[in-house]
Amino acid sequence: MASTWRWVCAEQDIAEGDSKGFELDDTALFVIRRSARFFVFVNQCPHLGIRLEWLPDQFLDVDGYFIQCSSHGALFQAEDGMCIAGPCAGQPLTAIEYDVKDGQLLVLLD
Repeated sequence: MASTWRWVCAEQDIAEGDSKGFELDDTALFVIRRSARFFVFVNQCPHLGIRLEWLPDQFLDVDGYFIQCSSHGALFQAEDGMCIAGPCAGQPLTAIEYDVKDGQLLVLLD
């Protein structure tokens, strides 16, 4: 099956420093906006295969810096999804390619 660009949201729907989860077909994903860039990942912990968020759209730790797994507290870098602490240390989240066109955030899904 060919990959397809899919609309996620308007660029302005995610404020600087925030995160937001989405469901597109069978793919749960989340987006972080930091330093005017977006980081998009599959919403699945590499350790347990569960969703990461604490509450809807709450993917970041209390300082708003690292992605944190709600189940066991593993910490991931937002820039590359690499786990830096917890039982999945050294394992990355699955990144999703994105693009912004005319103020709209698009992702490339299989």
